[in-house]
Amino acid sequence: MCGILAVLGCIDNSQAKRSRIIELSRRLRHRGPDWSGLHCHQNCYLSHQRLAIVDPTSGDQPLYNEDKTVVVTVNGEIYNHKQLREKLNSHQFRTGSDCEVIAHLYEEYGEDFVDMLDGMFSFVLLDTRDKSFIAARDAIGITPLYIGWGLDGSVWFASEMKALSDDCEQFMSFLPGHIYSSKQGALRRWYNPPWYSEKIPSTPYNPKVLREAFEKAVFKRLMTDVPFGVLLSGGLDSSLVAAVAARQLANSEVACQWGSQLHTFCIGLKGSPDLKAAKEVADYIGTRYHEFHFTVQEGIDALEEVIYHIETYDVTTIRASTPMFLMSRKIKSLGVKMVLSGEGSDEIFGGYLYFHKAPNKEEFHEETCRKIKALHLYDCLRANKSTSAWGLEARVPFLDKEFINIAMSIDPEWKMIRPDLGRIEKWVLRNAFDDDKKPYLPKHILYRQKEQFSDGVGYSWIDGLKDHANKQVTDAMLINANFIYPENTPTTKEGYYYRTIFEKFFPKNAARSTVPGGPSVACSTAKAVEWDAAWSENPDPSGRAALGVHASAYEAQKGGIAGKIAIA
Repeated sequence: MCGILAVLGCIDNSQAKRSRIIELSRRLRHRGPDWSGLHCHQNCYLSHQRLAIVDPTSGDQPLYNEDKTVVVTVNGEIYNHKQLREKLNSHQFRTGSDCEVIAHLYEEYGEDFVDMLDGMFSFVLLDTRDKSFIAARDAIGITPLYIGWGLDGSVWFASEMKALSDDCEQFMSFLPGHIYSSKQGALRRWYNPPWYSEKIPSTPYNPKVLREAFEKAVFKRLMTDVPFGVLLSGGLDSSLVAAVAARQLANSEVACQWGSQLHTFCIGLKGSPDLKAAKEVADYIGTRYHEFHFTVQEGIDALEEVIYHIETYDVTTIRASTPMFLMSRKIKSLGVKMVLSGEGSDEIFGGYLYFHKAPNKEEFHEETCRKIKALHLYDCLRANKSTSAWGLEARVPFLDKEFINIAMSIDPEWKMIRPDLGRIEKWVLRNAFDDDKKPYLPKHILYRQKEQFSDGVGYSWIDGLKDHANKQVTDAMLINANFIYPENTPTTKEGYYYRTIFEKFFPKNAARSTVPGGPSVACSTAKAVEWDAAWSENPDPSGRAALGVHASAYEAQKGGIAGKIAIA
């Protein structure tokens, strides 16, 4: 995962401006510690901080077409670049980089090529012949991108907010599945799948089709020239990623270079649910297992650094990002530069425990659509920035475009949680991999109840965060929160505490507006909170807030949350 910064159409093209661009680009060097590149054309600048994953020796950026009139800086991976190169056989390629196809696709098709890309990406492309430019972000927003505007009329693009927030008067998160064209001066959506309209699909459930689509999604993400592994929590999603990758590794090109035994990584407080389950999965599928521990205090000590890197004050995201941030540092120290991860499944299949309360299949499906559309603000942001903080790239097979299309075309009646039929959350996915002849996972892992990552690393992690926040934020501070923070006013001491840290690093109105707000229970959208009247009294994003559903749910008491109880 790399870092890009592009400034286009600024008034100043002096050496001082060039030096300023270099200085700002260095704020992204954690994303790409392997090389730095900068292309200047009159008053346009494209910079790049590279994390070398594919073609480490010759794929430095920015990248060009044959005569260098088209320049592109890219963050991401294009998994179908070999197939695209075959279509572009009249073009000369300078490198083995998967991203170089973008410059040549633009030459061949103009601005209408983005939907041809299969991968995760954000890029800025400059056509020096007329000084026009485009910027685009992948379908779901797996890679981060921000757009900003300077007082001098310049347009800025950056992988992280910290690279442009000081120099732009206004900025915002670049919308996933969109392209910006300087010729039109506006964003337009290039990604238009059938599910985006939220129309209720009717395709019958076919477990074989679903399973094969996921296996294909995992296989294409084994494209790498560096050591890699899988983040394994022991939950369903990461366990399936690891199980499929372990099976396919022997038949992949990467096995010739790095061996056929998969490496898996897990983190948690000692004795946490995830560590026990992850070790069992790793032993079952035969991976080289690496287990890391952290303490609540170590997590608390890292909070400021975590918030600086992930650029949000969202409570759930910070809770889950902190252990992922700590684990990524350990993984990078082992020489690993890329990992596969299980984000996206809960949004696609309605895996969060609050989906138990979905009143009908229509609302179930509409909520999954809302969740996928918001992934770039939550789990994609967490997975990308927590790992990129240490120069580690995370790839997410569940967010493969083809797999999403297949999964979201299934009649949502099949996804509904039906205890009377023996269907728990994500039953369609579990059933697709329930193979008695050649099992992917142990049965009890395959049917393990959903744990949010921030819960699974150890329940005392969230409890410890709340206790710490209670010591930092007084009752009076929270009572007056609406005067201090009128936008997205924090409603808990934990939320207030994170907000104060965020504002220290990112004090502008534009920065705080990049973070979503609204009530949430167990990661629900605000709309889904309406499914159960009791949830409005217990607005906590932890999975344990799904009262009557989670096996270790919070005990509901008037005025808040007190302790945990087991529910049969």
